[in-house]
Amino acid sequence: MNAPDRFELFVIPDGHKKVEMEMDTRIPNAATFKIEREDHTLANMLRAQLLKDPRVLFAGYKIPHPLEHSFLIKIQTTPGTSPGQALSEATNELIKEISNIKTKFDMDMIRVRTYDEDAKATEGGVYDDHMAIDQHRPPMDVDF
Repeated sequence: MNAPDRFELFVIPDGHKKVEMEMDTRIPNAATFKIEREDHTLANMLRAQLLKDPRVLFAGYKIPHPLEHSFLIKIQTTPGTSPGQALSEATNELIKEISNIKTKFDMDMIRVRTYDEDAKATEGGVYDDHMAIDQHRPPMDVDF
């Protein structure tokens, strides 16, 4: 079978870096980054986050080969902003967004569990799955 060993999906080989940058000599303020041991999931999120930045003129990625666990992302920025700086800022913003989503999810899980416990207690131990979500209470919106 052609499938690589599973550990190759996340272990970076000796002599390789997680992120490598190569400046583009033909396009001003452009660089190509090779990100090791990641796939479409991270690549697409980074591309989308980069395109939210008005200083980024172009952001696109490609997977060189389906059996290689890396991707190339090309970034072109406006003068005065380096592609590396844009990638770093996009990564930090993406981490903040994901943390915010996780916090909201955790708060909703606490709300659902609390409601489940209340429903069990008030029904005298009788509990159905349709009680898992309170249809009359709006979802908790927590913005930090």
